[in-house]
Amino acid sequence: MASPTVLSVSRDHIQLPAGSSVTLSDQTWADYEALLASRREDAAIKIRFNAHTQQISLMAPMAGHGNRIDTLVDLVKALLRHQNRDWHSYDPVTLKRFQEAGAEPDACFYLQNWRSVLGKERIDLAVDPPPDLAIEVDLTSLTDLAVYQTLAIPEVWIYRQGQLMIYGLTTTGYDSLAISPTFPTVDVKTLLPQYVERAWVAGSSVALREFEQYLQGD
Repeated sequence: MASPTVLSVSRDHIQLPAGSSVTLSDQTWADYEALLASRREDAAIKIRFNAHTQQISLMAPMAGHGNRIDTLVDLVKALLRHQNRDWHSYDPVTLKRFQEAGAEPDACFYLQNWRSVLGKERIDLAVDPPPDLAIEVDLTSLTDLAVYQTLAIPEVWIYRQGQLMIYGLTTTGYDSLAISPTFPTVDVKTLLPQYVERAWVAGSSVALREFEQYLQGD
């Protein structure tokens, strides 16, 4: 009988079984940087820091998380291609504002400023613009919009329990939106979840092909 995977988090070592999450309290920016370093190349573990709450959150995604974000990204790219738009996307990527916040969205897209980040191994928000769109799948843990507000991401999508929630940044925080500023002529909030869940039961290629056929007929 196999022994259970141990959950262990320290400044020198991170070990999280898939589907688990941990929140650490009374944490500093130095603690956050140390955990990023101790993770090394295990980008599957997502780490988030909020200086206002002094909390670090760690999450190890499950298979369903990975499938849904992959499908969402494929659908967004298919829609951008259909609209003949240029973009540059990142996954994984660590977005930080020094001493304030850090997050690792499941995916993000540069649309307005895509040329400005070409060829960059790391995004430095002190000099680089933030991505126009960040996407999160909340299957293991919940997204902290306050962190994204500090990072100044204009639009955030959160996919949770078969629903796509869209948030637009204002001067006071995020507003829940019915229409995506990135795709104002498409009801992505209704349309995309259908194909995300279709991929889970019928296969990623099947769902993407059906979505592309749908776009060709619009």
